[in-house]
Amino acid sequence: MHIPDVIHADFSGEVQAFKRTVSAQPLLLLAALIAVYIVLGVLYESLAHPLTIISTLPSAGLGALLALQVSGTELTVIAFIGIILLIGIVKKNGIMMVDFALDGERKRGLSPAAAIHEACLERFRPILMTTMAAMLGAVPLVIAAGPGSELRRPLGITIIGGLLVSQILTLYTTPVIYLLLDRLHRKLGGASPTFVFRRLNSPLPAE
Repeated sequence: MHIPDVIHADFSGEVQAFKRTVSAQPLLLLAALIAVYIVLGVLYESLAHPLTIISTLPSAGLGALLALQVSGTELTVIAFIGIILLIGIVKKNGIMMVDFALDGERKRGLSPAAAIHEACLERFRPILMTTMAAMLGAVPLVIAAGPGSELRRPLGITIIGGLLVSQILTLYTTPVIYLLLDRLHRKLGGASPTFVFRRLNSPLPAE
């Protein structure tokens, strides 16, 4: 077009704001993960078990990206908001299993393997019910038609894809990571909850 060298093109307005939002997305995701880890660490009084719960999140992100790829939808800001929402929705799978397993170790003196196995069996139904409720709640976002439906559709696609893949994977990966981190914690010198439970409930020595 033979534009003079003194004229430069640049983004402005809504497009410039969108670029700033995209550049800040990794920091936003990292801040969300750190906040979740701190809250879970205070809740369980442990540095290892929050990692077990956070380990369920990559499968949700993978499922969301696969759903976007299959549906031919771009990774927009709305889709990224759906991925952030998955952090709060998906980690409840790990919370249900880890909380039940820790309760069995600390109150009933079960071994880590027996505790997490029982947790998987007992918590399967609540996990499946809550996941199906969240997935069915996102279906109207995907099939909706009318003004603004194109804006909300990526949100529903990411939620459904992330929940579907995480539901399949976390039931197998969470127990494995739970046992691996428990063994690592013992090797580093930490006492197991079972040992603490038995020590606190052991009878006092006779004088």
